[in-house]
Amino acid sequence: MRASGSNTALGRLPWAEAPAVAEFHPEPRLDARGVVQNPNTDKPLFEQRTEPAGAAPIEVSFGPFRLLPAQFLLLEGDKPVPLGSRALAVLIVLLERRGELVSKQELMARVWPDVFVEPANLSVQFTALRRALRDGQKGNRFIINIRGRGYCFIASAEILEHQN
Repeated sequence: MRASGSNTALGRLPWAEAPAVAEFHPEPRLDARGVVQNPNTDKPLFEQRTEPAGAAPIEVSFGPFRLLPAQFLLLEGDKPVPLGSRALAVLIVLLERRGELVSKQELMARVWPDVFVEPANLSVQFTALRRALRDGQKGNRFIINIRGRGYCFIASAEILEHQN
């Protein structure tokens, strides 16, 4: 079958004469700029901070490791530990809340803000983190998992705060 240069053999295509797409106007009663409310409290989910953030720790030491959050760097002794940025972000969140249970949802929201990821991504990062820390080997125990609830950093940590 030979293609024809005209569209008359097939008849007029319905979109060939369609008017230009009309501009979309949302219903006036819907305001997409409203503040999203946290369903569990009366506070906005994303508040704009006006006060300066508290002094961040300049170093967190645990076991043979030192975390320098400002440099986004984990050291073992004086040697950098090869660890991806997401696994490092997981560690930072756990250290911020050491001794407390941190849910998978909170970890995912902090490590991948405004991005949908599968929970398997978090598992991959924990595998890398545990491997780098040698967690569970030779008496090292830093992170525990409470099945179905979340994760907890259980090792003691020494925090060196920024001095002003």
